[in-house]
Amino acid sequence: MGCSQGGEGYTYRVSLIKSASTVSLWTLVSRVSGLVRELLIAATFGASAMTDAFNVAFRIPNLFRRLFAEGAFAQAFVPVLASTRTQEGEQRALALLANVATALFWVLVLTCVLGVVAAPALVWGMASGLGRDAAAHEAAVMMTRWMFPYIGFMSLVALAAGVLNTWKHFAVPAATPVLLNISMVACAWWGGPWLEDFGWPPIYALAAGVMLGGVLQLAVQGWAMRRLGVMPRLAGPGLGLRMAWRDPGVKRILGLMAPALLGVSVAQISLIINTQIASHLAPGSVTWLGYADRLMEFPTGLLGVALGVVLLPALTQARASGDQQRYSGLIDDGLRWVLALGLPCAVALLIFAQPLVSVLFHYGAFTDKDLMQTSLALVGYGVGLVGLVAIKVLAPGFFASQDTRTPMRIALAVLMLTQGLNLVLVPWLAHAGLALAIGLGALVNAALLCWGLVRQGKYQPRPGWLRYGAQVSASCVLLAMPLLWFAQLIDWSAWRVTPLARVAALAVALLISVVVYGISLWAFRVPLHTLWRR
Repeated sequence: MGCSQGGEGYTYRVSLIKSASTVSLWTLVSRVSGLVRELLIAATFGASAMTDAFNVAFRIPNLFRRLFAEGAFAQAFVPVLASTRTQEGEQRALALLANVATALFWVLVLTCVLGVVAAPALVWGMASGLGRDAAAHEAAVMMTRWMFPYIGFMSLVALAAGVLNTWKHFAVPAATPVLLNISMVACAWWGGPWLEDFGWPPIYALAAGVMLGGVLQLAVQGWAMRRLGVMPRLAGPGLGLRMAWRDPGVKRILGLMAPALLGVSVAQISLIINTQIASHLAPGSVTWLGYADRLMEFPTGLLGVALGVVLLPALTQARASGDQQRYSGLIDDGLRWVLALGLPCAVALLIFAQPLVSVLFHYGAFTDKDLMQTSLALVGYGVGLVGLVAIKVLAPGFFASQDTRTPMRIALAVLMLTQGLNLVLVPWLAHAGLALAIGLGALVNAALLCWGLVRQGKYQPRPGWLRYGAQVSASCVLLAMPLLWFAQLIDWSAWRVTPLARVAALAVALLISVVVYGISLWAFRVPLHTLWRR
């Protein structure tokens, strides 16, 4: 995509970078508040059978949310809504939105009722190993019943986010996850002791925080939609609902959801299997993996999610207007940013896992054993970080052209590979083997998605990738040197100073590494500044 595109291409890329930066900024705030949340939970509750119970109970509504809301539904809804708005006009897009919202709302009502009733079976299906501890199993069932309606709130939040992103209002959907973290911190801080006074397990306060966070997120996004003038009017369960199901756009979304649901289900099936396996390992294994996953969400959220959220409507618009050159160029730019920012993050996680976990979580009830086991899980995840981030850029390349079947087939193949790796790695590395299998599977998944886009002619890599990869890799080698020095200079697990001093030391180490990496990119003349100018 050369200079011949002129000012239009430049303006479009600048707009894309600005939008991604907005999402990244709010995602950073969300991830920081999420770390504060996890730090409080770790210091207060540690890693035990009861924290495993909460993590299992929280994963159950999240599983359904990722399947139907942020997964298959979002992948089908956003491209159809965006193309309808581009090709048929604003009024038709708003009519489609009203019908989709009506159908989704009543499906969610039924789903939430069934989920509350079926909580014991869901807990057993997710983590039967909790049955070894009767109190933990009972707590998991109770918290599942409390939190299952969360899927309803968050599915409607996903609908609202898709609409706001389609209308290029990215800030509110990116900012609202902060409300969940604030709610959980407040409920754990004040609600835990209050519940304990009445003889209830304090861990239940976290479940109350989850529900409060869901309500607040939906309220804020609903307010944003109302201000934008796109708030849908829901029809009742009679004729209006039947008319909604007959909408051709709704039928098109359902048709796209079927293969997308299969593809997303593969990842969630892998999560269920891994949670089941972890529940039969040492107590705390589910929690160790959860803390490591929280740290992984920093780079995947800041880069992968931000680029994915912005790219999907942008790619859909390029596809609808028939601009294949811009379509391919957007994917290429996204992948170059993934390598330039994802690879150094992966190096940092592999080298600096224990210092990160120690400074962020090693307080109160979080023991030396918890530190070591969480660090091992983080290293396993870190192996596949670049793949996890790249998937967020590559998958929209298929979804924007309303192709959900190819990612589904790839996901099935990766599921079989991941479970085969589990058979080899878990007996050797326990819970860390589960994390490593996911990391390796992500690398394969990203490679297959990239190959599929190239094979279908949707993506043509620009020249210079080999040189670009060598430049970034050499910069990462230099980045690793100060990290290795700081990792050996201090015994982070035993260093007993004030938390503020530990955070300051960690910040200095990371800042020096970032400066070294930035200077290295400049010295090797890595052309990052041209990615949105070409």
